Amino acid sequence: MYPLNLPPAHILHLSSQLLWAGLALLLVGLMAAYGLEKQLNVPTLVLAHSLTLLGPSVLKIGYVLRLVAQARLNERACTHAIA
Repeated sequence: MYPLNLPPAHILHLSSQLLWAGLALLLVGLMAAYGLEKQLNVPTLVLAHSLTLLGPSVLKIGYVLRLVAQARLNERACTHAIA
């Protein structure tokens, strides 16, 4: 049923890492693209602007993985409560 066959705790840990990485990419991209635009050359500025798109994408993936992990943990808790 689930495409990711990892224990929920591992998925939760992975989602936390992705959330922090996405936040870091977003902040670095914002600082470089809008704070240092005068000092950067064009290819570096393009990279900085692309980080402002990649950061939120990684954040969203991490958030969805967190929801999947919490749903699996909830299923496991309900199964044990019924049994």
